[in-house]
Parts: sequence; C-alpha cells; structure tokens
Amino acid sequence: MGAIFALFAQPIAGQLSDRMRSRLGRRAPWILIGSLVGALSLVGLAAANSFVSILIAATLVQTAFNFAQGPLSAIMPDRVPLKRRGSFAALTGIGVMVGVLGGQILASIFLGSIGAGYVVLAVLSVVLLSLFVVFNPDYSSKDLVLEPFKFADFLKTFWVNPVKHPDFFWAFTGRTLLYAGYFTVTGYQLFILTDYLGIKNPASVIPLLGIVSLAGILISTVISGPLSDKFGRRKPFIFASSVFVAIALLIPMFSPTLPGWMLMTFISGFGFGMFQAVDTALMSQVLPSAKSFAKDLGVVNIAATLPQALAPAIAGAVVLGFGYIGLFPIGIALSILGAFAVLPIKASR
Repeated sequence: MGAIFALFAQPIAGQLSDRMRSRLGRRAPWILIGSLVGALSLVGLAAANSFVSILIAATLVQTAFNFAQGPLSAIMPDRVPLKRRGSFAALTGIGVMVGVLGGQILASIFLGSIGAGYVVLAVLSVVLLSLFVVFNPDYSSKDLVLEPFKFADFLKTFWVNPVKHPDFFWAFTGRTLLYAGYFTVTGYQLFILTDYLGIKNPASVIPLLGIVSLAGILISTVISGPLSDKFGRRKPFIFASSVFVAIALLIPMFSPTLPGWMLMTFISGFGFGMFQAVDTALMSQVLPSAKSFAKDLGVVNIAATLPQALAPAIAGAVVLGFGYIGLFPIGIALSILGAFAVLPIKASR
C-alpha cells in the first residue's frame, strides 16, 4: 500500500513544486514539509501496536518522504550544468545507496528496540533535509509566471508516450527493468540467507553484506560518474552496469554459500553503483519539458518505486513454483533487457 501511494506522491509533489511561488523557491517548501510529515509518521510507526495502525503509518511514511524526494530530484536539472551532471549524479547515487544499505545496518542494530530506531531515523531525516535547504538555498520563485493548470494534461504525464518522447520512454523502461531484476533477488535476501544458504543468524550477517555492497558501490560510483562526464557518454556505463548485475546473479546459482553470496553482493553493488552514478544524469537529458522538471522526474521515479512494489509479489510466485534458485534467472533476464533498452536513446551517447 505504501508503494502504491508513493507512485502518485512524487508526480503530484513535482507538479506542486513546479508551480510553487515562494521566497524559498519552488523546491525547498515541499522538501521541508515532506521531511517533517515523514518524521512524524515514523514516530507514529514507532507507537503503532496493531496491523491497521502500522498500515496507516507506513503508508504516510512512504507518501511524505516521496513528497520530499520528488522536488529534491529536480535540483540537478534546475541548477547543475549538463557537463557536470555525471559527477553530480555519482554523488547522488552514493547518497541513495548509503541510505539503502545504512538503513539495513541501522535496522539490524535496532532489532531489539524498533521504536527507538524509528525515532532516530525521524530526527535524522528532519535534520539532514533541513541542513540541505539551509546550505543550498534556492532562488525565489515569487515572480514565477505560471501556465494555466489542466488536470487532463497532468493525468497524461503518467503515460510515457513512446512515439512523442521515445528517449524518455526507453530510459524509463531501462530503469524499470534493471530495478526489477535487482530487487527481485535482493529484496528476498533475508529468506535467501536462511532458506537457500542455511544461515542460522542472518541478522549478524546483513551488516557485513551491507558494507561489502557499499564498497562495490562506492568504487564504481566514484569512477563512473566523472568518467561519463569526461567522455560525454552515458549509455555505455548503463549497459555495463546491467551486465555486471546479471553476471553477479549467476554466482549464487553455482555457489550457494555465504562466500558466494558475498561475492555476488560486491559485484552487483559495483554494477548498481555504476548505474546510479550515470542514470540520473541520463534521465535529466531526456525529460520531455524544461518547465516541469520535478513533475517529469516524479514520473521517472515510478520506474524505481514500481519494481520495488511488484518485486516481492513476483519473487514470491517464483519461489513457490521453482524454489529460490528460480529468482536468479529472472533477475538476470530483466537486467539484460534493461541494458538493451537504453541503446535506442538518441539524446545521449
């Protein structure tokens, strides 16, 4: 439910921020509102003691933080020159993956005190996003000239027209496929560790795996972003990242052991880090309109949130039918398809 609400939250927040008139600019108010509501929802999640209250709080968490992320993702096309977007995307990619993996590590640390963990994350989110707004002030948008709002036109943005905007369509498709391939496997890591690899205490292993994955991500991100700027190319890095993820997913099929899983984690992290370092820059070059960066990037981010919402259901069906080993060919196929999806893009080399 949280992921379903998140699908709509980012485009809606993007549309609102694109049309926001304020002294703080178009993006900052919504980043602050999203972080504050998200933090309060995390505190509510800490206090939740029934399925219904957990469902409501978790949905509010997803919706609020996606309201912050939509405008936040528009910072790059708003302010960063085209030739520097690879380096900026690399830093953004590092932040995303540090957050994802850091969340796993923090979760294992607070396993015995879940409520305290939610409160710590709530405080961190408000403090860090507020510091971002303070130290990266936006330009005032009080005099922004707005076109008339048409609800029908807004609804059409949820459909990526492959004829009118083919580059946008292929970039969206490539991201969707790679995320689906990656999260179909990694989203089931806890169960793979216990039921496929036979690890008795996975909570003690997950922080180490997070560090191994982060090492691969940092290495590839630091290298790939600046190199893509230097050569002015994005597609070769996207293609290579998908291939790395596909190769990594072969390892657990032939070596269902903890060392094999650690090697897979490093290589897939390397590939996914390369993707994160360049994909955001590529997306910024294929957006349909310069007047609606945040709204269009909100739609783009559906390609990241939708696979994470659908992957557990797809993976569950695969496991029931073929066992855990069936996840890996599915992940490999989706990753390879994601690699080929970016080849038709013409706006970027």
